[in-house]
Amino acid sequence: MLKDLFHKRRQYATIGDLTKARVDTDSGKDNIPEGLVNKCNSCGALLIARELQKNLYTCPHCGYHFTVDAYTRIEITLDDGAFFEYDSDVASLDPLSFPGYPQKLKQVQAQTGLTEGTVTGEGTIAGNPVVIGVMDSRFIMGSMGSAVGEKLTRAMELALQKRYPLILFTASGGARMQEGILSLMQMAKTSAALERMHEAGVLFLPVITHPTTGGVSASFASLGDIILAEPGALFGFAGRRVIEQTIRQKLPDDFQTAEFMLKHGMIDKVVPRKDMRETLSTILRIHAAGGWTHAE
Repeated sequence: MLKDLFHKRRQYATIGDLTKARVDTDSGKDNIPEGLVNKCNSCGALLIARELQKNLYTCPHCGYHFTVDAYTRIEITLDDGAFFEYDSDVASLDPLSFPGYPQKLKQVQAQTGLTEGTVTGEGTIAGNPVVIGVMDSRFIMGSMGSAVGEKLTRAMELALQKRYPLILFTASGGARMQEGILSLMQMAKTSAALERMHEAGVLFLPVITHPTTGGVSASFASLGDIILAEPGALFGFAGRRVIEQTIRQKLPDDFQTAEFMLKHGMIDKVVPRKDMRETLSTILRIHAAGGWTHAE
């Protein structure tokens, strides 16, 4: 039974499964055969889909990182993609009777195959057991409603209980407006769960992916013991235009990018996707050997 559950909802047999993997190519779709060629959003290069997959969905010419869905992220991060999923049945309701929200949820669930905007569970990286969570920006822009907050909090509590390191790949537009204050409360809820992990010395590694903004950036995404980020990932609270209008100043071109945040001490390392698994493995190995002490 447990062995069957361990492979629950794995959507791709291998990373080379061309017909099932999904990438976000946003612009540049015109005149490109779907599923065969992708156009880089940064340099405009035409990329064979199979080669793009082999390159972990990064452009070999300019290094642009395509957005990947939650299950693809899990597939390329965990050992053999083996994954035991938590709380796959947890989904948002409509607590505020927000007009059109139930219909929106059904639509995006059908489009993405996800129940909610984050997938949580456990697996191993280079043999090291971890609890992992991946936010998926295709689900209402990865916004954090009560169900997302609940799933993440449960994952944090299980990481504390099992004393497994917790790795969270963040991608979010912030709090989900359709749930109002209940959405904002998830910031305090997740932060409180992380504080309990911190007090117990359980390792927490957030990985910032594009984009991570709003309430997610202001809460658990900023509370890691070691904070990693993919190149070019947007990481900040308010948007550039709002800030410029507020302070009446022109911001740097690279403002709120992962590289800018690294330069200003907000994150610890910018890690290309091809190096992410090895970097996580190294951190986990040091931690498991007792060579890393919990931050005070």
